[in-house]
Amino acid sequence: MPPRQHKPVVVVVEPKTPGNIGTIARAMKNFGLTDLKLVNPPEMDRDSEAYGFAGHAREDVLPNAEEVTFEEVVENYHTIGTTAITNEDSRRHVRFPYKTPVEVRESLETVETRTALVFGREGKGLNNEELARLDEVCSIPASSEYPVLNLGQAATVLMYELRSLTVEETQLPDVERERADEADIDRFYDFFSDFLDSVEHRDHKRPKTMRMMRRLLGRAHPTEREVHTLIGIFRRANRHLGERASPDDSDAADATADAGANAEPRPDDD
Repeated sequence: MPPRQHKPVVVVVEPKTPGNIGTIARAMKNFGLTDLKLVNPPEMDRDSEAYGFAGHAREDVLPNAEEVTFEEVVENYHTIGTTAITNEDSRRHVRFPYKTPVEVRESLETVETRTALVFGREGKGLNNEELARLDEVCSIPASSEYPVLNLGQAATVLMYELRSLTVEETQLPDVERERADEADIDRFYDFFSDFLDSVEHRDHKRPKTMRMMRRLLGRAHPTEREVHTLIGIFRRANRHLGERASPDDSDAADATADAGANAEPRPDDD
């Protein structure tokens, strides 16, 4: 996905705890966001919990946070408000319809616009009047017995789900590039087919067994090393099975058996 011209800004409305602001700033740093806006925030100095909880975000995200009004956010951004409590159907429009974080990501993938992710107060969140002025509502699916997340947790979950829009590269390896070449995978299928021959797998079951193995490896997306390991195992298995089934080995085994049958019994034989 090409880099986006506009990454979402994060807005926190009337936060009471500096530590939550620091947690949100840290999550922003984790997921490629830099623009933090605060509506009526508490005092935050360098010795406050906000800077203590912010991690490396204390160097840029937090000190560059901008204090704004709720009206400024509504006027200048496509707004997505967050809430734990939703309405159940379209008869009430303030908290319905709502989107999950995944649905928000899917929606934003199709549009390039200035977007604000708006989070409310600890304990109370955004009120109905504020939500009514926002463009969309997002809610994180959670247990019906206790759906309310901590402010910092909710922000982290939403930003994590949006990471494909905000982070161009993560620390994780590109798994798709690690998948083995199809030629090596086909070589494995050849060895597996030989293995079925060696164990005298029933002919009428062979196509189904081969198909099941193809489906299994198809889902697994094995790496080059994994496929080479499997090839080595089945190559050795086929060789050992072939040696056991060779005519010379069979004749020697028969001769040994005949010799044992014709030998004089030992004193302790019954």
